[in-house]
Amino acid sequence: MTTVHTLASGSSGNALALSWEGGNILVDAGISCRRIRQGLQALGLDLPDLDGIFITHTHSDHISGLQTLLKRTSCPVYASAQAGRDLLRRMVLLEDRLREAEGAFSVKDCAVTAFPTSHDAPGSRGYRFDTPDGGFGLLTDSGVVTPEAEAVLPGVALAVLEANHDVETLRSGPYPYFLKKRILGPEGHLPNEDAAAFAVTLTRAGAREIVLAHLSRENNTPAMALRAVETALSAAGLAPRLSAAPRDGLSGAYVLEGGTVCSG
Repeated sequence: MTTVHTLASGSSGNALALSWEGGNILVDAGISCRRIRQGLQALGLDLPDLDGIFITHTHSDHISGLQTLLKRTSCPVYASAQAGRDLLRRMVLLEDRLREAEGAFSVKDCAVTAFPTSHDAPGSRGYRFDTPDGGFGLLTDSGVVTPEAEAVLPGVALAVLEANHDVETLRSGPYPYFLKKRILGPEGHLPNEDAAAFAVTLTRAGAREIVLAHLSRENNTPAMALRAVETALSAAGLAPRLSAAPRDGLSGAYVLEGGTVCSG
């Protein structure tokens, strides 16, 4: 059985745990080491159980807990070549543990495919993980759905997909112009409508569950994001399981087991 839990998902911090019979992976460490450990312990795991830490990019809401985590774990850390260089400038402890996350490779019996995302951080990446129970895809922090994401992610059973903002709410909201421009730009964040369109693509290709993630606290709500995506799915005659990851705290389990996907 393969399970996915988000430990946090939003601008205040991001971390996700992937566990299967053969291993355990943490994706991003944007909350404190203490909170990461508490989340893992709630799942019956602890820091020494981790077989790898994957970094999507080097913005603080994805790596703020990594420095302390390096002192508490011995597992390798995976990042793109560019992101790895950025991390090495900040974290001496990483030097002997950094592994390059490019293309296709494996962690134990989990096949991993890293692909570029479009974000204003060096070497930002999304990931596809194929365990013996099925495929899981993660795409967050990308201003657009990149051609690589469109090529790599179809076929996953479960996708965690950014639905960061409602465009009109952002445009009419209190953010300064430069920040609105950044978020709306091609290296910003994925809006609800683009998440909805890609959710349709993934569901047509076999996804049974879509989890919306990295929702803006100021420019989105779970109800708005879910409504936008559900409307697009319904118009296409599709009805996967659909939910929004909690911004703070541990999510329920998203489970890949025997070819079926459900959440608890």
